[in-house]
Amino acid sequence: MATNDLARFVRNCLHDLKPYEPGKPIEEVKRELGLTHVIKLASNENPIGASEASKDAVSKALENTHIYPDGNCFELKKALADHMQVSTDQLIIGNGSDEIIKMLAETFFNQGDEVIAPTPSFSEYWFAATVMNAKVTGIPLKNNFNYDVEAMIRAVTPKTKMIFLCNPNNPTGTYLTKDELEQILNSIPKDIVVVIDEAYCEYATASDYPNGIDYIDNYRVVVLRTFSKIYGLAAFRVGYGVANANIINYIGRVREPFNVNSFAQVAAVAALTDEAHVENSRQIVEQGKQLLFTEFEQMGLSYIPTQANFVFVDTKKNAREIFKMLLKRGVIVRTGDIFGQPTYIRVTFGTQEENEFFIKELKEVLLEL
Repeated sequence: MATNDLARFVRNCLHDLKPYEPGKPIEEVKRELGLTHVIKLASNENPIGASEASKDAVSKALENTHIYPDGNCFELKKALADHMQVSTDQLIIGNGSDEIIKMLAETFFNQGDEVIAPTPSFSEYWFAATVMNAKVTGIPLKNNFNYDVEAMIRAVTPKTKMIFLCNPNNPTGTYLTKDELEQILNSIPKDIVVVIDEAYCEYATASDYPNGIDYIDNYRVVVLRTFSKIYGLAAFRVGYGVANANIINYIGRVREPFNVNSFAQVAAVAALTDEAHVENSRQIVEQGKQLLFTEFEQMGLSYIPTQANFVFVDTKKNAREIFKMLLKRGVIVRTGDIFGQPTYIRVTFGTQEENEFFIKELKEVLLEL
């Protein structure tokens, strides 16, 4: 007999799966609240955008909109291989690094497999594992929001297939040191795949911050990086993974054809040539850190020292209320309750003008509360 109960036919793992909630777009906030001036400090984007080299490359590529992309991303792989001193068969390109996270799940997870990840951290690790009926064990960060390395090692079981390490971690900006990373790699079974998500690595300045690519030859390590952050290409959706060729070969078997569009490819190739833009982007973040840290200290707000282009700060108030009130004033931030921290907000470092506007509005909101 026919039934209208669609839920009965949907895969069981999807019933409790919550879709990813991105930061509110600027135009949506303008429409909803009738504002003309809105700044977005919610999604860890580069406030100065893409380099002129990338823009020029995309402009030239417009002549070929009727041609399918290079499904193998040959030129981009070649440019990345030269940039990082790896071989092209050690690279896989994705529609953002989050697509590669999903491809990793499709490659390695069977129902009942186990995954380890820090918490709070990037929600896509949970999403990808859940879609493939794998179970994620979240290991809480320490009270200072650093990784609990020993707890992660203890969490390994015979069913553990993969460990996700976000380094620097999102949303906290804390990081695994070289010694801590090597402790994990040398303490777990060698067949476990360790995914080191280095989306914010270009911003890290700590002397003991490790380069995950140094470990791809001797461990089952997959390093994830992106062009969405320091290169300012978030709209193009292009990220990449680096691992030994055997791992890349298997991941490639689940890759969709033409998954990275032509404009993303040429923009990314061009971005790698413009080191001045990268350095300028770093300097803007460092200036933002100095400004916001100084202001937070004067306001009596505690924050987590960060190795990324954002900061996690304790408002000591209800973060959801702070978020709503800032939104009405034209400031979009990320509320910490979604990460299990109900008084924290995550703030991306913007331009000096944006940072000063945020501080001004935050001070007024805190006074009102």
